Amino acid sequence: MRHLYTFQLIEAVARAGSMRKAAEDMNITASALNRRIRGFEAEFGSPLFERLPNGVRLNPAGELVMHYYRASRSELVRVQSQVADLAGERRGHVSIACSQALLPYFLPEEMARYRAGHPGVTFSVNVRDRAQVEQELATYQSDLALVFEPIYLVDFQVIRILPQPVTAILAADHPLAAKPELRLRDCLEHVHVAPSSSYGVRHLLDFGARRIERRLNPVVETESFDLIRHYVRHERAIGFQIPIGLRPPADGSVVFRPVAERDVPAGSLILGQMRGRSLPVASARFSEQVAARLAALAGETG
Repeated sequence: MRHLYTFQLIEAVARAGSMRKAAEDMNITASALNRRIRGFEAEFGSPLFERLPNGVRLNPAGELVMHYYRASRSELVRVQSQVADLAGERRGHVSIACSQALLPYFLPEEMARYRAGHPGVTFSVNVRDRAQVEQELATYQSDLALVFEPIYLVDFQVIRILPQPVTAILAADHPLAAKPELRLRDCLEHVHVAPSSSYGVRHLLDFGARRIERRLNPVVETESFDLIRHYVRHERAIGFQIPIGLRPPADGSVVFRPVAERDVPAGSLILGQMRGRSLPVASARFSEQVAARLAALAGETG
């Protein structure tokens, strides 16, 4: 605990990449911040930063120190939440890294449902693509991850999996809208919009297109699923997403149709945490709630 504030300063410098900018962020003079960090480095026995022409960055020793600090901070939060739980305060904070598709409906509903029983609990939601999630967990920036088609799964402890078929989004008067299921070849014959390559939906679409010796040629490629959902209203285009991020509009102007799994395999929406980590009480209980909801959805769709 003695070096807690110094660790916070070190983290601020690592985040800002500059002593001056970190000092502004932490409301301390640059000379005082530099003196504090140099004093810690002298006591620790090793420098923590590489001094660069345009700033600083953590060296390997600094990375280890930051990992230690974040792990210790996470463990302290866990113990604090257990103490609060024993006292009946039901406080805590839950941090989540999630795929974009969870934002419109699923996650807001689950957070509100949890807070209805635990109003002292707060949340932070970090939108990340499938390649960023494990780094988010490994650096203790998020307790939980809800991600579609994560890439590595090396330090990822899977809690629950929900299969999600790739789904086409199209205007109700589109020529393909009358079909209950769409073939990928037919979709690609029409104007289409698609997520960028960092997203799991695009990965599955590209894989399916290669199998039929085709390729996607989207008129709009975007990191925003919200843009995709709205764009199909303005042009007779086909968009793609996963069902958990979709709700039919009240006016019936847009419809959703599954893309045949013989063309594009279903992907996996995965709830997970960092392998071997003991979660704070609030995060562990929220994880149980979300896992139960995903299990129920799997029953509904499976």
